[in-house]
Amino acid sequence: MAEAFAQGLLALEQDWRGPLVANSGVDTTIAQFEEMARSATPWQKLRWRFQQAEYRAHYDAFLRSRLISETAQEDAAMGELRKAPAVGALAAVDAAERQLEPRLAAGAPAYRARVFELAEALFQSVRMQLSVPRYNAIALERGANLDAIDFPLNDRVWLENRFREIRSVAFESTRLQKINEIVNWTNPGPGGFYDDLGNPARQPHLVLGDGFERDPEFRRSALTGFGGRNPHDGWRVSWFTDAESLYDAPLRLHYENLDRSAHYRLRVVYGGDSPRMPVRLVANGTIPIHDFRPKGAVPEPLEFDIPAAATQTGELTLEWTRTQGAGGAGRGCQVAEVWLIRQEEK
Repeated sequence: MAEAFAQGLLALEQDWRGPLVANSGVDTTIAQFEEMARSATPWQKLRWRFQQAEYRAHYDAFLRSRLISETAQEDAAMGELRKAPAVGALAAVDAAERQLEPRLAAGAPAYRARVFELAEALFQSVRMQLSVPRYNAIALERGANLDAIDFPLNDRVWLENRFREIRSVAFESTRLQKINEIVNWTNPGPGGFYDDLGNPARQPHLVLGDGFERDPEFRRSALTGFGGRNPHDGWRVSWFTDAESLYDAPLRLHYENLDRSAHYRLRVVYGGDSPRMPVRLVANGTIPIHDFRPKGAVPEPLEFDIPAAATQTGELTLEWTRTQGAGGAGRGCQVAEVWLIRQEEK
């Protein structure tokens, strides 16, 4: 089955290109590996190379099935929250929480079960350690991805934490305000801009730099970083990834066609795996927005005024840098979300 297996490996690479929800190739890939498994000899099924590829195909298929389901669940929950002004805040929160109850889509349980079978097979064949409690792996972030298989793929945990806060509030007006913040989280308002910098499909203002072909070490390029946190910590999905620059290189966003007569305010969420590394933000190379400050262990939106002088030409460049000469692994300049908000005239 050399040719079929080679094509299967190429298909696995395509499965990791682009947004997973829209990648129907994942379904084709799992069908190919299931067909190979049906025709494989016992000897072939015991080979670790075959087990590894089959493991990944089933893991991808399980995740895509769950992601489609959990994305729909969150959309339904947001729909319930938007009804809050009509039905009341607490009733809307209760209805939204019911929509978020974890449930597996059809077919997903079989994919999940097979992933666990293959993890055991890989431990038996080559002592591959895909789990900390089962196979004594060093840590989750060191390849023990079996332990992450049931991590939420939507903002369920973050939302449940917000729901507890809302239920503790005494006044309906405040509850409604908090719900409005949730449903309009990514809305920068009229004339504003939003970037989810860890999502390649939602980073229109990120200056990418030279890119991998000309800068394979990413010394002059932005790249996607990963915070390495457990979703049960209560982070939003948008905080698990970020845009980052390495070593002394700046991370830049560039805006055009701004209203030259308007005032703007910046909202930013810092992320990443280096909370103690200070970062500084300047506009247009010379205008300070904030001096060096630690990002903090828990992401939270921070807001800063943008001086009118920074936007008077209709363009704006924001530039983050970490402490210069800090060395190490080079990480630390890591930004998860950015809103540029046009202020209403007073």
